[in-house]
Amino acid sequence: MSTQTKKLAILFADIVGSTRLYDSLGDERARKIVAVTLDMLSEVVTRYQGTVVKMIGDEIMCTFDDAEIATKAACDMQETIEDAINDNVNEVPVTIRVGYQFGPCVLEDGDVHGDAVNVAARMASQAKSRQIITTAETVKLLPPLLRDSARVVDYAAIKGKGEMEIAEIIWQEEDVTRMQVDVASVSGNQGHSAQLQLEYNGTQIQLSHQRESAVLGRSNTCDIPVAEALASRQHVRIELRRDRFVLIDQSTNGTYVQAEGSAPVYVRRDELVLTGNGVISLGRALDNDPQELIRFTLEG
Repeated sequence: MSTQTKKLAILFADIVGSTRLYDSLGDERARKIVAVTLDMLSEVVTRYQGTVVKMIGDEIMCTFDDAEIATKAACDMQETIEDAINDNVNEVPVTIRVGYQFGPCVLEDGDVHGDAVNVAARMASQAKSRQIITTAETVKLLPPLLRDSARVVDYAAIKGKGEMEIAEIIWQEEDVTRMQVDVASVSGNQGHSAQLQLEYNGTQIQLSHQRESAVLGRSNTCDIPVAEALASRQHVRIELRRDRFVLIDQSTNGTYVQAEGSAPVYVRRDELVLTGNGVISLGRALDNDPQELIRFTLEG
């Protein structure tokens, strides 16, 4: 027997209301929906270089190397399932709930045991449909921008650990409420002749008063589909607003923007006015040598 002790993020995601699914559709049709959903979640785990430990009925258990990656994967899981609902992937739409915890655990013969596993399972049981729940303890390990996405919601009694403060991770696009503007580089009115040229991998789109918005992301339904593994399906929206072109990030991993002659700017669940010419990277930092860059040119 091979045993190893290691600190990991343990994550559980399970399908909400699967029992009703089997009762209403029968075993064969319900099993197909569950299988398709779990396959989508497994793809997210792989994309974030995690490990699927096991699937138990309508639930997936997986591990990630740190709390930050687990948080991003959890958000991507919810976004993936939301997109599946919008795209009518399943015969009947299903939602998921997610719980996770970072801490020491024991790896033994392909399985994982320990306090972190028990706490993660408790967090999943606390979560409701479309929710991501973790402990305040895990939230403290996140970088500032991700910590800003968390809000304390309750206390939960954990066997052997007493009461623990629990937090919800906000992942929905509608929670984007702030605006970030590069004031130093925005002056005056860009005028009604303002045009923004977007170019990626042979695809070109021009935004102006004739066409005022475009969506960029990993999905083929986007105006510009981008082959970046860290991109969300509908990662950013760029729109003309009061004669300025505004980039609105609605992603899990954020967006990196660099205008010529300026330092890179990181935007997550926030907005940024585009100025001059430059590049946009969906989800991957510019110092990590991203290959899937979108180039933008502002005219007028």
